[in-house]
Amino acid sequence: QVRLVESGGGSVQAGESLGLSCSNSGYTDSSVSMGWFRQAPGKEREGVAIMYPGGDTPYYVDSVKGRFTFSRDTANNTVYLQMNSLKPEDTAMYYCAAAGPVNFRRWPPGSPEPFNYWGQGTQVTVSS
Repeated sequence: QVRLVESGGGSVQAGESLGLSCSNSGYTDSSVSMGWFRQAPGKEREGVAIMYPGGDTPYYVDSVKGRFTFSRDTANNTVYLQMNSLKPEDTAMYYCAAAGPVNFRRWPPGSPEPFNYWGQGTQVTVSS
């Protein structure tokens, strides 16, 4: 049974940092792609940082480039999202997700559609 568990969310002031982690149990095949998504109230879920298969560097949505860093510890089946210089517009529920071997070119970069396993989410709130 696949289980993704996020941790590390919280409330911070603008300009501060937070680190999220996601442990993956039950879906640890080497072909698994992992990503971080977020969803703010009234908005669609968007891909924040995703490691696509065959890519040398993660995909980042433009609004977080230079501030967020995706990393993966394959040995421990854990992915991380380091978030620096946080802004109020980063406030959202953050989700970790996993996808099997699919043709990601069928969807635009950052689309949540190919990801079929999701964590429960962790709230990140940034106040000004």
